[in-house]
This record gives sequence, C-alpha cells and structure tokens, in this order.
Amino acid sequence: MQETEAALLEGRTSVKIERVGRFLLRYGLVTILLWVGALKFTAYEAMAIQPLVENSPLLSWLYDLLSVQTLSSLLGAFEIALALLIATRPFAPRMSALGSLGAVALFTITMTFVLSTPGVWQPGYGIPFLSPMPGQFLAKDLALLAVAIWTAGEAMTAAGRRGA
Repeated sequence: MQETEAALLEGRTSVKIERVGRFLLRYGLVTILLWVGALKFTAYEAMAIQPLVENSPLLSWLYDLLSVQTLSSLLGAFEIALALLIATRPFAPRMSALGSLGAVALFTITMTFVLSTPGVWQPGYGIPFLSPMPGQFLAKDLALLAVAIWTAGEAMTAAGRRGA
C-alpha cells in the first residue's frame, strides 16, 4: 500500500511540475517578447540591432525604406503583438498558435544573424566559439525558437480539442 501511495504522490508531483513548466515556458516567452519589444522603441536598442539587420541578406533592404528607429519600432510592435497573441492561449488557442508561429518565424530569422553578422565567432578561435556579443546574445534565440515551436503545437492541439 505504501508503494502505491508513494507512486501516486510522485505522479501528482510530476504533473504539478510539468504544469508549472508549461506555464513558465509560455508566459516566459510572452514576457521576453513584451520586454524586448518595448525596448525596440528606445534609441539605444535601435542602434544595438542595427549591425544585425544591416548585415542580414533577409532584412538589410529595409533600411533603404525606413530609418533605423522606425524599423526598430516596427519590429518592437510586431514582437509585442506576438506576445499578446501567445498570451491568449486560455481563451483563444488558435490566436495563440498564430502568435507562436509568428514567433517561430521571428526567431528563425534572428538565428540567420549567426551566419551574417560579423563578430559572432570569437576572434582567433572561430567556430564553434561564440563571441560574448553578438554571438552569445544570439545563441539564446535557439531556445526561444524551441519554446515558440512547442507553444504553437500545444495551442494547435488545444484548439483542435475545443473545435475553436
């Protein structure tokens, strides 16, 4: 009988831990997107992302159309919108999935900066030694990409169960 009780307690504990982990994955992603999105409206953040964007074959052309600050602000508004969409998971899982897919696209693009931004690899060491900036700064986006993929899949599953 004691083994059964211990197994039940362990099972309940693991379910609670998993539930907390799910919450922190989703709303940690939301918090990061809100926070970083808001920072994009500042001049120092606009200048910080400029080398990443201007060296990107995917995004550099945007500086022909927009100022550094305008592009940064647009990116910030996009990140904030994605965060708000992802946060709707409890009542609008399809919208949350859409936000998560947008985050997947965002982090996939930022991962390409590893290939196009000068100074990503530590001078004198090369690949796989990331420089502190921008290399290690960009490395976190791999985990954020994984979280966004998971939140997209989880929200799609929930939407399918709901028929929403």
